[in-house]
Amino acid sequence: MQKPKISVIMGVYNQWNVTALKNAVRSILDQTWEDFEFIIFDDGSHPDAAKYIKGLADLDSRIRIIGGTENRGLAHSLNECIRYANGIYIARMDADDISLPMRLEKQYHFLEEHPSYAWCGCNTKLFDSHGIWGMRIMPEMPQREDYLKYSPYVHPSVMYRREIFDKENGYLESEETLRCEDYEIFMRFAEKGLKGYNLQETLFCYREEFASYRKRTFHFRCNEAKIRYRNFKKMGLLFPFGWLYVIRPIIGSLLPASVIAFVKKREAAADQKKSEEYEHEPAVRTVSQYTFPKSTT
Repeated sequence: MQKPKISVIMGVYNQWNVTALKNAVRSILDQTWEDFEFIIFDDGSHPDAAKYIKGLADLDSRIRIIGGTENRGLAHSLNECIRYANGIYIARMDADDISLPMRLEKQYHFLEEHPSYAWCGCNTKLFDSHGIWGMRIMPEMPQREDYLKYSPYVHPSVMYRREIFDKENGYLESEETLRCEDYEIFMRFAEKGLKGYNLQETLFCYREEFASYRKRTFHFRCNEAKIRYRNFKKMGLLFPFGWLYVIRPIIGSLLPASVIAFVKKREAAADQKKSEEYEHEPAVRTVSQYTFPKSTT
């Protein structure tokens, strides 16, 4: 049997929003690029949630459900998916986001035509239960300095070359990387000289609530600061101003969630204003206009 060109990987843990999960899965099944396998790892979900996740395999023969009984985090889920993947490219996906129809096709052709890049992401629309509310424009060719503020890639929008996981270690499974496993792996790959690219097209919809901002706990913020320090040091970014960005997550944990939400919304609004794509579109549209009707199950 011929191996697929692309392996789409998704980790799921207790996704109780069945409509969001099914829409995320269907957005992959509705891709214009059809030569893929879809590996979904159930990371020890509650039996009721696990039953529904297992049933996703009935939607399409390209879907494979794997998993364990213990919740071990996203990094472990993704590493397990990669271990079972057969594709020459690995495409990330999350259980509540939407991949627009040409995402896989455009990322595949870009990586085929640009062998010097190890992965590629894209620009994204931001949405919540009410629809599209903002935009996130990513740097086209991120440089080392672009890692100072935050990750210059939207993690679930990224497609990697499989070979980099054969040569390098995968996602770091540790307490410190919980909630920032993507930031760590991108910095580690960049430090080793690998390059990523962001297609300057909107091929993804990332779920982020407009009305509120989920504030990470002080514990997770401290862990992120450790990851920043360690990787900034390896990348030569600590001085003269990099150390200020090391403590940025800790300072963020001391600010009211409303302040962080305000800053995030300002950034999203600025990106939306810059996007020519938005000049002729209403600010809010339902996600179903980009993909498919909501699930009734």
